[in-house]
Amino acid sequence: MKSSKMTEAKDPAGIRIPAPILTMIHVTMAILLGWLAPLPIPAPAFVKWLGLGLAALGFILGVLALIEFRRARTTSDPKKPAQKIVTAGVYRYTRNPIYLGFVLILIGLPLNMGIYWGFILVWPLVIFTNNMVIKHEEAQLERKFKEQFTSYKSRVRRWL
Repeated sequence: MKSSKMTEAKDPAGIRIPAPILTMIHVTMAILLGWLAPLPIPAPAFVKWLGLGLAALGFILGVLALIEFRRARTTSDPKKPAQKIVTAGVYRYTRNPIYLGFVLILIGLPLNMGIYWGFILVWPLVIFTNNMVIKHEEAQLERKFKEQFTSYKSRVRRWL
């Protein structure tokens, strides 16, 4: 059995399932449900294009967030200890642009295929991400950065 110090050194946030894995599971489920139990709603071409746009916007949000981590010279990996709190760029508008991007991808990719299940599965993804990832990341950031993170948290919303 590992000690809590060893676990914290290995993963300071204590995340059990990383957000990208949660997202891939939900996207896969949406696509499978679309094939196995399609919803009886037609998907005109504009809806498919809208899905592509949402997925692209989600990807761009993630890239912009990673650029800000790089500019701040800190890690984007929650399994490594953060050196700084990133508050510039897209982080001025949302504390979790990467996770917001994942939500847009979950809606957009299936929608681009004419599948509406992403809209339904987005709520479990948000709940799981909040409880299994963000809660742990924010607790770790609050322990490490105290008032600096609390102040940021009071100014910027978690999602939007």
